Amino acid sequence: MASMNVRPIPEIFTDLVAQVTALVRKEAQLARAEISEKASRAFAGMALMLVGAVLLIPALTILLQAAMAGLVENGMEASMASAIVGGSALILGIVLALIGWSRVNPASLVPDKTIDQLQRDASMARNAASATPSHDTTRRMERETGHGYHADRAA
Repeated sequence: MASMNVRPIPEIFTDLVAQVTALVRKEAQLARAEISEKASRAFAGMALMLVGAVLLIPALTILLQAAMAGLVENGMEASMASAIVGGSALILGIVLALIGWSRVNPASLVPDKTIDQLQRDASMARNAASATPSHDTTRRMERETGHGYHADRAA
């Protein structure tokens, strides 16, 4: 007859605590790595915004003056030329600002992968807990096999 290897409850509890501790430690490492990755991406977005702003100011001033001068030379009134050139610069500025904001947006910094993994781990733990035999079942198995914590203490 094959004997069942039934582990004592304290040993199972110690293993459970060790496994939960290791799982929490690994999930924390995953969260740190994911947050670091997303923070690096946000910093790169801010750097792009800063460099873009620094380069746009003098270049845009010169180009806007040239565009207005070109329109005026071709017979357009100065006020109309100013409105066209200024409106174009406004639209371009808004587009660049929105691109930069999308990379710095706080919602993009949430550690989605870690949250998903924690939810899967919690689900697995719930399923494993519901599949674990009850205390009465464990004692019955110990009595039937003659093995286990209580049987070993009596010997």
